[in-house]
Amino acid sequence: MRLFMFLTSVVVMICSQSAQISQGAEGRVAPNIVLIFIDDMGWKDAGFMGSDFYQTPHINQLAEEGMVFTSAYAAAGNCAPSRACMISGQYTPRHHVYAVGSTDRGPKEEMKLDPVPNKTELEAEQVTFAEGLKLNGYRTGMFGKWHLGYESPHAPADQGFDVADAQGGSSNKIFANDNDPKHIYYITKGACDFMSECVSDHKDQPFFLYVAHHATHMSIQAREEMYAKMEKQPAGKYQDNAKYGAMNAQMDDGVGLLLEKIDELGLRENTLVLFTSDNGALPQSPPYPLRGYKGMYYEGGIRVPMIVRWPGVVKPGSRCDVPVINVDFYPTFLEVAGGKKPEGKILDGTSLVALLKGDEITERAIYWHFPGYLDGPDPGSRDSIFRSRPETAMRKGDWKLLLFHEEWMLEDQQQIESSLSSVELYNLKDDISESKNLLTSEPEKARVLLKEMLAWHVKTNAKLPTRLEEGQKVSGKQGKKKGKKMADDENE
Repeated sequence: MRLFMFLTSVVVMICSQSAQISQGAEGRVAPNIVLIFIDDMGWKDAGFMGSDFYQTPHINQLAEEGMVFTSAYAAAGNCAPSRACMISGQYTPRHHVYAVGSTDRGPKEEMKLDPVPNKTELEAEQVTFAEGLKLNGYRTGMFGKWHLGYESPHAPADQGFDVADAQGGSSNKIFANDNDPKHIYYITKGACDFMSECVSDHKDQPFFLYVAHHATHMSIQAREEMYAKMEKQPAGKYQDNAKYGAMNAQMDDGVGLLLEKIDELGLRENTLVLFTSDNGALPQSPPYPLRGYKGMYYEGGIRVPMIVRWPGVVKPGSRCDVPVINVDFYPTFLEVAGGKKPEGKILDGTSLVALLKGDEITERAIYWHFPGYLDGPDPGSRDSIFRSRPETAMRKGDWKLLLFHEEWMLEDQQQIESSLSSVELYNLKDDISESKNLLTSEPEKARVLLKEMLAWHVKTNAKLPTRLEEGQKVSGKQGKKKGKKMADDENE
């Protein structure tokens, strides 16, 4: 009898612990979470964002079923640092992944400062959002572009993913011209198999699925029938690249297959789907009216499309104009999953659960920090040599402030009114194109924001580029790429 009572108490305790793990926001059974992360998809690269050229019916349908975030941002202007920020939940000063490859890209003789060296891998001690979700009882899977180190201890399998298929290169296999689903949609195929396996073998455990598409990154490629279809498509007002449109449409088909599988498995009602991109647009796809492209910290380089569908919580067809950034995903997922936070983990973002419910969050500033050089100027660049020079940017409410470190360090830091080249101030509500620098007309607003930005530098221990003395050359102390070749880097 005593043995029976003991075993009964153990079963009750285990069931209670299991119930605690599986309870998410508002006492609901913790939902599955599917993060769909597109590569290089700009703010205007889908019909639901106003494109009159691209064919994205599946993503458009997802937007109708969820909440569209009109002021969503990537935490960096290109692939690797944006992913590092999202996966770690931290801004670039904390993990030091600032760029792809190095932060001294471009003619060294044109660099006025010695850039902060770049890291090409996410350090093993980083507790990722996958590890945070495992702490809350989730099974985790990752398929697609990782871009943060492919050898142990930096690979996805070492960073919290139970199942991982991380592809390094982006060529050939993605859009092979045959009808083998493993070739056409191999990332989606693996992701769908993971969900099926979770339902059959882990049905009492919620899952987190991270699907990181290589599209729509260069090189531009798609199946021939997609090319033929888009070549017949009338040109849009600002977008008309049929080859890019074909790749975009095929990516949309892959998203459609993933969403179809969620429905087929009966998971829709208890699955949160988040769709977004890793950075802003490519020059092949103008994001008008935004200024700039991928690699810049003007809006065109960092503002991205974003949708969240969560049945029973998110109002279908709703929109949110509050500025959000991908470092917010980590705390959002933790709150959705049950609220357990990894001990000692610093999270720079804010949970978006309140916004998903239609409520408000406290106004806060969001930041970008790029202490290096990126060559390959595109339309909207600040100069004709670099896409980006060392800079820090912030947005708070409608205001956006950019601080350019070359001029800031080499000019008088106390009189910002006379340092027109070091500080730019824009009101995005009135000037989303960032065409009118308001520094001279709004010096007090600039001063307040700049003070907040400099305090953020201290808070995050942000490393800054250093002065080059006369005759001194850029140090060239940069991280090296390891493991598999990362995705085509010619436009990173």
